[in-house]
Amino acid sequence: MTLLVVGASGFLGAEVCRQAVAAGESVVGTYHSAAVAVPGVAARRLDVTDRAAVRALLTEVRPDAVVSTPYRYDDWTVTADGAAHVGYASAEVGARLVHLSSDALHGGRPEPYRDDDVPSPVFPYGAAKAAAETAVRAADPGAVLVRTSLIVGEGSKQIQLCRDALAGRMSLFTDEVRCPVDVADLAAAVLELVGSDHAGPLNVAGLDAVSRDELGLLVARRFGLDPAGMKTTTTVAAGLHRPTEVRLDSSRAAGLLRTRLRGVRELLAPPAGG
Repeated sequence: MTLLVVGASGFLGAEVCRQAVAAGESVVGTYHSAAVAVPGVAARRLDVTDRAAVRALLTEVRPDAVVSTPYRYDDWTVTADGAAHVGYASAEVGARLVHLSSDALHGGRPEPYRDDDVPSPVFPYGAAKAAAETAVRAADPGAVLVRTSLIVGEGSKQIQLCRDALAGRMSLFTDEVRCPVDVADLAAAVLELVGSDHAGPLNVAGLDAVSRDELGLLVARRFGLDPAGMKTTTTVAAGLHRPTEVRLDSSRAAGLLRTRLRGVRELLAPPAGG
């Protein structure tokens, strides 16, 4: 199988590449600025906002499957238009598409969100992710839309944010709840979905719902850091308008996949004897 990973220099894209190469797949990975650093991957530069360039690459590579991960938090053209370009080009060449979406497209509520809950974005990034899903589903109704949450693991931006807050360099929100997932678990789930016939949205996140400050305390415990200096605030106090409580119900994925989606409390448990 030839797998094309769009966004292979990103945190998740690189892990998908590593696991696919280890499984013996032929992997082509795209990047925009940061080079792809995964051995065994044929790296190709791509600007996903250039529809003609996306179509040209897909036509040349003719992948059996595409894993689409590109996003830029403050850029609609990358997050929404870029995803749409990949979706349409994948459909044109008949490639199986797994599109990475986000819990950011929900508005927030105390009850967990199910796989098929309709997006209710309340800020621009969430709206862009919702628009990306709409475009991808229109281009390819058979595509998988993986709705995930905060991605953690070695080198994770989320872990670094917690370290920064523990060092007093920034604050973590006490009112923003998510379901963090390990990058290796998520990548394995994505590759399983490549080989499945599942279509439509699917929540793929960790078992535990935690606030960002709770995540910070888990990081402190895991790495033996002093939590006393950790700074906290709320989204309201920070002047932000974005979803707070977003819990993803990933029970369907847990039943569908062999990959076990571990909770963050297990992932960040103190080392044995620590």
